[in-house]
Amino acid sequence: MAASKSATKLYVLDTNVLIHDPAAILNFEEHQVVIPMTVLEELDKLKMGKASIATDCREAIRKIDHIIGDATPTEIAKGVPIARPDGSVQGHLSILLDNFEAPNRSLPPDLNDNKIINSLVGLQEKYPRRDVVLITKDINMRLKARGCGVGAQDYQNDQLLSDVSLLETGYHAFADSFWETQSQVDTFHDETGTYHRIPLENLPDELYVNRFIVDEKGFIGRVVLIEEGTALLQDLPAEQLLSQSAWGLTPRDIPQALALHLLMDPDVHLVTLTGQAGSGKTILALAAAIEMTVATKQFRRIIATRSTRGLDEDIGYLPGTEAEKMEPWLGAITDNLEALHDDDEHATSSVDYILQKVPLQFKSLNYIRGRSFQHSLILIDECQNLTPHQMKTIITRAGAGSKVVCLGNLAQIDTPYLNPISSGLTYLIERFKEFSSGGTIHLEGSPRSILAEYAETHL
Repeated sequence: MAASKSATKLYVLDTNVLIHDPAAILNFEEHQVVIPMTVLEELDKLKMGKASIATDCREAIRKIDHIIGDATPTEIAKGVPIARPDGSVQGHLSILLDNFEAPNRSLPPDLNDNKIINSLVGLQEKYPRRDVVLITKDINMRLKARGCGVGAQDYQNDQLLSDVSLLETGYHAFADSFWETQSQVDTFHDETGTYHRIPLENLPDELYVNRFIVDEKGFIGRVVLIEEGTALLQDLPAEQLLSQSAWGLTPRDIPQALALHLLMDPDVHLVTLTGQAGSGKTILALAAAIEMTVATKQFRRIIATRSTRGLDEDIGYLPGTEAEKMEPWLGAITDNLEALHDDDEHATSSVDYILQKVPLQFKSLNYIRGRSFQHSLILIDECQNLTPHQMKTIITRAGAGSKVVCLGNLAQIDTPYLNPISSGLTYLIERFKEFSSGGTIHLEGSPRSILAEYAETHL
């Protein structure tokens, strides 16, 4: 009769997991977390420099050092108890030497991934009663591990959705008329507009403040308050929303109108806009940003940045100031500035004038860490390429009187260890659903051009 398996598992973390989330060690409850020596060597090589990856590596190393403390080599091999931030102790952490090789199932040891997998095969043979599971963001490494008989899975602690189609869009669309589904409505008017108080049981599930309800008959309602089993909806006439203007730009459809409404609202401090290429994310955000800094003086400056694969490593080699180094990657901003002034008699002169007069600053993500931006509109493009940990680091830079606008297209992720489910943009939208001073809108269509729309759907 085979011996029963132990209840506690051995979770072996790959380097990319600790870079993705330096606090990953704390997320495996009562189980034992194992860090291969090869992973520590890779962290050591990557910890130098100003790139965001180096910062994450250093943080992961500090987490490991804090847990290990003054433990002896024997204690480290057996497993050091993991102290939690709340003072409790749960689970163990150990370091795995690269000497557990299984001759019958070993891979060529010329690659670090293979060294780790070979060690896991040996670890599995040494502890047959315990499940050994490799945790890695690398799909190919998971396949190789499974081929060698080792369990392997993705790091899923910060994955809040099972399917990206379930991601919050910011509005609930009713076929035909919304009012035909309602039997109990309390409507009143005041100096700020018309409002409807409706029982939550008659509304869609998971309704949050700053979400919208739209129907095919033209009704648009914004949820402004949820209390005592009811939701208060502000009635927003479609004509009024579509006639909004920011720096001369008016929305082309209802989703764009909803997005511009949130962007221009001084009480909304975080706006996330998602959508395919050409749906209007950047131009809407930029027009609203200029309007709120130049016309209404709501903000002192615009901080523009973006996440682009290779940016952290490449920017240092470019000549010029930080702004000049950032220009190649922030072309989307200047392109949209040109689009905003396309009808001007001298479009180029208008763009130059705006760049001179508008307090628009281009910043590298490297230099945002550790800073606090007061009374600023922080515009972050290509957010789909950020990890949840990186997203938290950037959002927390917003100081008093600041607003953050995050833009991204989950269909265009350029980093090898992220997908639409694990992207920091998805994580942000889900985590902030209940934030009453935030809002999100998924933009539809591709107004950029007929060609761009066809390419998006057919290529």
